[in-house]
Amino acid sequence: MVTWPLTRFYPERAEPAGARVPTAFAVKGKAREFARAVLASAPERSSLRGKVGFDDLVRNMAVVAKAVQAEKGYLPHDVQLIAAFEMLQGKLVEMQTGEGKTLVAVLVSAIHAMAGRRVHVITANDYLAARDAEIMGGIYRRLGLRVEAIPEGASDTDKARIYRGDVTYLTAKQVMFDHLRDRIKLGSTAGSAWRRNLKVAVNPGDFLLPGLEVAVIDEADSILVDEAVVPLILSQSSGAAGLGQIGRVALDLARGLEEDKHFTHDRRRRDLWLLKPGQEALKADARAMGGIFQNALWREQYVLQALMALHIFARDRDYILRDGRVEIVDVNTGRTMKDRSWERGLHQMIEAKEGVAITAPNETIARTSSQTFFPRYLRLCGMSGTIGEVRHELRRVYGLDYAVIPTRLPSRRAHLGVVVHETADQKRRDVARRAARAAAEGRAVLIGTRTVSDSEALSLVLAEEGVAHQVLNARQDAEEAAIIAGAGAPGRVTVATNMAGRGTDIALPAQVVAAGGLHVIATERHDSRRIDRQLFGRAARQGDPGSCEEVLSLEDDLPRRFLPKWLRHILTRPGLGWLADRALARAQARADRRTARQRIDLARMERYLAERLAFAGAGVAHRDPSH
Repeated sequence: MVTWPLTRFYPERAEPAGARVPTAFAVKGKAREFARAVLASAPERSSLRGKVGFDDLVRNMAVVAKAVQAEKGYLPHDVQLIAAFEMLQGKLVEMQTGEGKTLVAVLVSAIHAMAGRRVHVITANDYLAARDAEIMGGIYRRLGLRVEAIPEGASDTDKARIYRGDVTYLTAKQVMFDHLRDRIKLGSTAGSAWRRNLKVAVNPGDFLLPGLEVAVIDEADSILVDEAVVPLILSQSSGAAGLGQIGRVALDLARGLEEDKHFTHDRRRRDLWLLKPGQEALKADARAMGGIFQNALWREQYVLQALMALHIFARDRDYILRDGRVEIVDVNTGRTMKDRSWERGLHQMIEAKEGVAITAPNETIARTSSQTFFPRYLRLCGMSGTIGEVRHELRRVYGLDYAVIPTRLPSRRAHLGVVVHETADQKRRDVARRAARAAAEGRAVLIGTRTVSDSEALSLVLAEEGVAHQVLNARQDAEEAAIIAGAGAPGRVTVATNMAGRGTDIALPAQVVAAGGLHVIATERHDSRRIDRQLFGRAARQGDPGSCEEVLSLEDDLPRRFLPKWLRHILTRPGLGWLADRALARAQARADRRTARQRIDLARMERYLAERLAFAGAGVAHRDPSH
């Protein structure tokens, strides 16, 4: 039996997340039995409140399935029903790309909403939230449910209205920020469940969110793992003046320092620190300056940030310049994070380096992270095509079980191997030849790059080689929908960052399918193999043919950071693609372990702050990922 939580004014979990893992229906083959029963059952809407039996769930899911058929003209596939069943038990499911995860989210959300629970469907970005709410909205409306996406820049009035609907599509960033704003309004009552409920009951219109009841997370590993490396901070301008001049002075001092003599640079960890000669050189340079640079602590902190800006953070890789502003680029998604800035003066140092207007630094009002926020939901589940590699971390941190969903049809994706070139230019020339050959066959071609600068450098080579193409990166985010819509055309070549990765469905006309489908060329390995797999997953979806290959170079970021020079030299020899694949896989495993440690450290820090500063509220338990 499934027991639904009791109604509260502001539903939110307060016990340890580990209590969430369900035991209901833990019978081998029960999910398949459920799928068969739904497709054979007469739809009958019955109460889903209180204790819900297997037969009740079957009959209500049959109602949802009939609504899908009426709206879309087809019934859900059995594998989609299997996935929905597992997610209704509070699990994360690994479902391969192209298997219909968007519809699975509808099946799960509709059942929860029919039980009277408000559902948040968490997507990877604003584009996907708006798209999925629009294309699936008709199904919900046939069931009498209100559904809407929260657009970027929505007013608080609109947000409050949308949140009070039955199903809300939005990004993790949106709901986390809005939750922080509400908790600031709750003030000292945030840590007391009964006081919080009383305050919300008396003044419900003062708050954006009516509670955290059910979260259905698409691309769950991205949101729960990849985005958990850094905290999400609600801040306001500190109004501090004079940082522009401080930044310029710090940059001048930093430019006078020599690597390995005054400071050392760890490219693998993207970190650096001053050596004793560097500290002495700064002390000597600062004697005539006065002010803040007379203090060794502040002097070295600002110069270290200036060194980071000069030697670690690069334009068109870590950030772009747009309208005279520095916008951070998320390397995992390829998208800009317009409302985020680096801390401790780093953002201002980068602005000074680029010669743009220097903004006032922000001071933290409140903070949270994926590890502390998502366990607050009463019911949590999710899906992705790449859960397996991080399943142990997800269980340890969030208390979520994991299930693998079989594919409906055998995959027809052909993996054509790995080619490693000595230089980046050789790689780009080879990519251009391969893309031109596939396009000449009438296939669509998607070329994946790691950064904005990489995509633009490849675009120049393609133009020189006479290969017509389009580019999708953080600069073209406004044209994303149009670019993706045309990416499946015969002979179309698209160069894209990770914006064309997770959640992107490139529709192929019959002509392209007959020619062999979409061909994907990966031009660089990411720190996480899961991101590479997401790119390959754009090809050969839903039983279509398709292919992928990797064309790499030893000047790529991953081998430069993790492979010794002697090994890089060997990997350029013909016929050693298998060795390159193995060496890079080991490098990715090392990078993954490093970021996993960062997430554990962040979770510990958030737990410490919650306990010491009472920000998250006394009595809100957080799991220690080290146990």
